[in-house]
Amino acid sequence: MAIVTSYDWENDSWTHHNGDNPTRQIWRDAVAEIGECAKHTLPECNGRVDAAIKIVLAGDVELLPDGKAKVASQSNGTTKYFIVNGECTCKDYPKAPSFWCKHRIAAGLAKRARTLAKTKLEQLNTANNDTTQPATEQPQSESVETPTTEPVTPTVEIPTQSEPIAIPLPLPEAKASANVYVSIAGRKVQLTLRDHDEDSLLSRMEKLLSRFPSEEEPEPESAPIPPENWCPIHQCQMKRYSKGGRSWYSHMTANGWCNGKKGK
Repeated sequence: MAIVTSYDWENDSWTHHNGDNPTRQIWRDAVAEIGECAKHTLPECNGRVDAAIKIVLAGDVELLPDGKAKVASQSNGTTKYFIVNGECTCKDYPKAPSFWCKHRIAAGLAKRARTLAKTKLEQLNTANNDTTQPATEQPQSESVETPTTEPVTPTVEIPTQSEPIAIPLPLPEAKASANVYVSIAGRKVQLTLRDHDEDSLLSRMEKLLSRFPSEEEPEPESAPIPPENWCPIHQCQMKRYSKGGRSWYSHMTANGWCNGKKGK
């Protein structure tokens, strides 16, 4: 692939490649692909995108070293040049949807198509080199790697029209199991332990619980005992009275005397 490997990226331009060759075809395909993307992105500017594609394929876009683009535009037999850098001085720029005139679109197409074409050309060059150069045989190493043993989940293959699908089989029922709730990172988590016998299960449970000590819940505070002269019915203090060797607490209400006891 002499055309691919001898292409001068720094001093040449895609649009200067004339004739029917892989480089020219890759360039045209890249422009067409980026143009289709522009039509989907700017559906209201499809006519301007078509005009921009023609400008790019005609070689009328020069990408300048400072990131700007010099776009040539022909009208009435005369050629004008516009320096595009996110803006354009043409008459269509102020009235174009989102200011996307054909010159600004052409500059964007040329930049993106150049990058895409370069990638495609490098891929073509790599593919050709891979098919033309015979693969060298790798010498076998004298050392033998010891395979590592990893737990394998039993599976069963279910035949389908394409390829069998491996479905994990359910684990056998454990002879002993227990659930416990522990606090991990401030969250309450349920853990399930399974084993072949209860003694082994309880031994594992003790080790597990030693890692997660229980958090003692504070005992609820008992309600304060109200004073003896407090009326729980009317929520007020009563006065002590004495007569005939006996004493009691009571207070006057709108319905008469109350001693703080219901039904009395």
